[in-house]
Amino acid sequence: MRKTMRADPGQGGEQGRRSPPSMLTLILLSSLSIVSLNLFLPSLPNMARDFQADYAVVSLSIAGYSAVAAVLLLIVGPLSDRYGRRPVIMTGLGIFCVASVGCLLATDIVTFLCFRMLQAAIIAGFAVSRAMISDTAGAGKAASLMGYIAMAWAIAPMLGPVVGGVLDELFGWRASFVAFLALGTALFVLCWFDLGETNRNPSGTIMAQVRSYPELLRSGPFWGYALCIAFSTGAFYAFLGGAPLVAEKVFAISPATLGFVIGSITGGFMFGSVLSGRLAARYPLTTVMIAGRIIACGSLSVGLLVVASGIVHELALFGACAFVGIGNGVSMPSANAGCMAVRPRLAGSASGVSAALTNASGAAIAALTGAVLTADNAAYGLLAIMLAASALGLVAAVCVRVFDRRAEARAS
Repeated sequence: MRKTMRADPGQGGEQGRRSPPSMLTLILLSSLSIVSLNLFLPSLPNMARDFQADYAVVSLSIAGYSAVAAVLLLIVGPLSDRYGRRPVIMTGLGIFCVASVGCLLATDIVTFLCFRMLQAAIIAGFAVSRAMISDTAGAGKAASLMGYIAMAWAIAPMLGPVVGGVLDELFGWRASFVAFLALGTALFVLCWFDLGETNRNPSGTIMAQVRSYPELLRSGPFWGYALCIAFSTGAFYAFLGGAPLVAEKVFAISPATLGFVIGSITGGFMFGSVLSGRLAARYPLTTVMIAGRIIACGSLSVGLLVVASGIVHELALFGACAFVGIGNGVSMPSANAGCMAVRPRLAGSASGVSAALTNASGAAIAALTGAVLTADNAAYGLLAIMLAASALGLVAAVCVRVFDRRAEARAS
């Protein structure tokens, strides 16, 4: 893996502001954007006691944060297309650091929740860092680089609650927000010197940019890429929503073992991301996308047939789900790169729209899974929902291939 994206060797100060950022910086930006959601999850009960508030109110620190982040995803991308990637990310980091201080010093739940909502500004690091990769690399190379960043997206959610639980046990719940402040400040300093501007052709005005949006939203390939990402992620959300019920009602798996089982799909995603990093530089994006979707759909089909035949075994169900992780890891980096390459000057907008669509579809599929599954249908029902989502992702990937071939035919 190349560890730098720099076009020239200058470092520090003004030169750092002009040269492309290192891959390490983009990985850290994406990781902090993700880990900020779940680092303090183990602390929610202690926070409820400390603030003398209902647990449901304290849990708004997760739901409310996610809602604000979803709205910001639709805003930060277009802003980065107009004003540049660097100022949007630096502003997001600055707000995140100030909000972390507010959360740390809060003495009542209302104040805490207000500052917690402001912490969602860090989502700029997630959306805009993808656009920066698109700015500085061709579609194939961008997909390869995103494959490596995707590993951070997989690792951060696993490590966040573990680290947060240790901090809470040793120092109390406020320690997590001390960690947020320290990480945010360190990353702000790193970005100040390393995060060069990559948007070389910003929009002239916001209105000029708004007038160009229909060109993006009318693009069939854009929606194909975006829906492939959304449905692929939806299969993962279905797994998160249904795996605990299956583990308890069907296999009587202990909570400790359940954590390992849930980690299997994440481990598969990491392996698939590494594989994607190698494949995307050698094969067309749509080929890699379709290959990943076939892996996911094929494994789920086999698992569903095995369960339907009466062989209800942990390996049949969770083994199939692990291969879904591999399929997602293979296809999603290419889909992300393609999504932003459709209209390069609107890469930030494309990143924000696709991320918002992914969050919305993931939440909807998770809710559907929870509403449909029962103790009686949990095993095959979970596989069926995941297969439906993965199959829709495959359809979207095939549609992109069709659009590409039509474009090639017109060009020739």
